[in-house]
Amino acid sequence: MRIATLALSTLLLVAQPAQSRQADGWRQARPEAENASAEALTAMDAAVRAGTFQQITSVLISRNGRLIHEAYFDDGGADARRNTRSATKTVTAMLAGAAIARGRLATSTPVAPLLAQWGPFDNPDPRKDAITVEDLMTMSSLLECDDDNSFSRGNEERMYLIENWVGFAFDLPVRGFPAWAPRPEASPYGRAFSYCTAGVTSLGAAVQSATDQPLQDFAREVLFAPLGIEGEEWQFSPLGLAQGGGGLGLKSRDLLKLGQILLDGGRWNGAQVLPEAFVTAMTSPHASVGDGRGDYGYLVWLPTYTVGGRPLKAFAMAGTGGNKVVVVPELEAVVVVTTTNYGVRNPHGLADALIAGHALAALD
Repeated sequence: MRIATLALSTLLLVAQPAQSRQADGWRQARPEAENASAEALTAMDAAVRAGTFQQITSVLISRNGRLIHEAYFDDGGADARRNTRSATKTVTAMLAGAAIARGRLATSTPVAPLLAQWGPFDNPDPRKDAITVEDLMTMSSLLECDDDNSFSRGNEERMYLIENWVGFAFDLPVRGFPAWAPRPEASPYGRAFSYCTAGVTSLGAAVQSATDQPLQDFAREVLFAPLGIEGEEWQFSPLGLAQGGGGLGLKSRDLLKLGQILLDGGRWNGAQVLPEAFVTAMTSPHASVGDGRGDYGYLVWLPTYTVGGRPLKAFAMAGTGGNKVVVVPELEAVVVVTTTNYGVRNPHGLADALIAGHALAALD
């Protein structure tokens, strides 16, 4: 079955004319029509099938707005909705941007009043009341929340043990900054980064309150329907809140669309889906991640890939297991890699090696 799926996807690509419009809105082109090496992409697929990058489920590439490569390595094929984990966070930032465009929010809006229905909250503090939409989009609120620290009260895994996920986030105390940890005012961009899924879950709840619509309905209206995305699969909290922090199931082609609108200033096939100014803000640095991991935008990573000794700045959606949507403006390219490398050592490194060493290297 897996071999048949791969053969079918490869046949479909070969059979396409130089450029054609697909039913889902993608224009498709052969790699050579967009200055990409078909031979190098074939070698990439062979390396994936050989297990070099462990459990890769799909690799898609667009260049100049055209889909030039599409390969699937699982039984689901093109129609499968893949759980790309925290790549969902970037979708939540897009929804915040759509709410801002409609005058329902601003980056400076305090979120606490929008979350009152999930309260009252423990550890009251005026500094918590001052947390804004931008603080949550930049992972720099003062909530004591760190998914990378198993001792943190706000660690994501603790949230799933209770039913009120927003209450979990805003019950948290304010972070402390010991002498060895830089305070926000001493940090790059004036923000102390701390990766916090519970904060993004709460951002989704704030968007829902501000728009007076369930988050999934607002997403369908302002983002998924305009992009021609269908059958999206949200995960929900025990209280019925769509999880803006992770787990959204989308087709790999849908993920490629999300990367494409970041590349194209919020446009899809000529229609303005998100405000260009907000997309520019999303993909600009607002916080430093630290530990050599680069900068962070509005729920968007800002890595630099090195390809043939050449540094290439990128923006990326990323989730556990090395699931990635990587946008490289200098190459006019978007790369999607989906995986099930959840229990594999250094899954992000594996995905990045595939992206830099094969996908981007195949683009002239």
